[in-house]
Amino acid sequence: MKTHDKRRILFVDDEPNVLDALRRTLRNFRDQWEMVYMDRPEDAWQHLLQQPCDAVVTDIKMPGMTGLELISRIQSHEKTRDLPVVVLTGLQEPGLKVDALRLGAVDLLTKPIDGNQLAARLENVLRLKSQLDQLKRQNQHLVEQVTQQGLELKRAQLRIIYRLGRVAEHRDSETGNHVVRVGAISYAIGKTLGVPRDYLENLTLAAPLHDIGKIAIPDRILFKPGPLTPGEWAVMQRHCVFGERMLRESPENMLPWAAWSDLNLALLNQSDPLMDMAATIALTHHEKWDGSGYPLGLEREEIPLESRITAAADVFDALLSHRPYKAPCTEQEALQIMEKNVGSHFDPDVYAAFKKALPEIRQLRQQLEDGREAELEKTGYPHAIHFV
Repeated sequence: MKTHDKRRILFVDDEPNVLDALRRTLRNFRDQWEMVYMDRPEDAWQHLLQQPCDAVVTDIKMPGMTGLELISRIQSHEKTRDLPVVVLTGLQEPGLKVDALRLGAVDLLTKPIDGNQLAARLENVLRLKSQLDQLKRQNQHLVEQVTQQGLELKRAQLRIIYRLGRVAEHRDSETGNHVVRVGAISYAIGKTLGVPRDYLENLTLAAPLHDIGKIAIPDRILFKPGPLTPGEWAVMQRHCVFGERMLRESPENMLPWAAWSDLNLALLNQSDPLMDMAATIALTHHEKWDGSGYPLGLEREEIPLESRITAAADVFDALLSHRPYKAPCTEQEALQIMEKNVGSHFDPDVYAAFKKALPEIRQLRQQLEDGREAELEKTGYPHAIHFV
């Protein structure tokens, strides 16, 4: 942004007598314009990079760097691409004039220059530049507003996801921030695997919902202190199906609410990649690489990648966490248990990415240690995995 009040115009011509003539012609405008005169195009270019200007008036045929080359540089550089350029030339070759206009010159005058005509053209150019600057400021303000609204929506989404993820866990006060850590660990694994950014963001937000279906499991089974009977275990396994149904709600079931709230019904038919991924993870995060998991018995690449990632994150954090029925493992013990199950429970490539990301995972687990629930109710995730 300019720090001066006057509009600044840079004149470039390799002939000193031409620059002197321009000074005399425009002397009556010195109170309203700051005019800089340079006879070397290279010096003029460096000046433009260091000092803000509102317009450039340049000759075409100059030694070292032609006016066309100067225009090309101005148009291609981020700092100067919006700078209007007026070309002054005594050349009669129409091709050069056409080239100047095609490169981005906004006006073209032939020497010798009529002073009144030049002043009128410059006033128009500066008026155009002023309007463009105002439009840019307005656009920037709109971008900032939209960005802020996006931040607020993202924060709200993080809080909702966090609270939903803890719904199933909240019935057991010993589970702490397990679901949030599963999201964070999944983030670290996915990033190491090099998944696309949108996929990574959805994975980070969807993974904490992996056990949402447990809210449909009866307390007598969910909190049974001893081993489950085969029938009880069959019911427990149903939490995957229940979770998928909760997260992949049919649009038809929302029609009464949509009609009451005057929501555009077409919006209900639009896919939601985040909730679709969350539903997929809820259904298949207990599938195993060798096909021995549940509820579908999927194996290898039949299991969605997001579920293979979440499975590794879930098991690792669960092994390190205190539960009413077990003491926490040490990290070394947890890694030994997981290592034994690579190729049976875990995708070998996902486990390799998990091991590579282990330093970051340790840091994230520390940021999300149990006892910080109140803080995470406000933020959802630590700063390290904010996407906006």
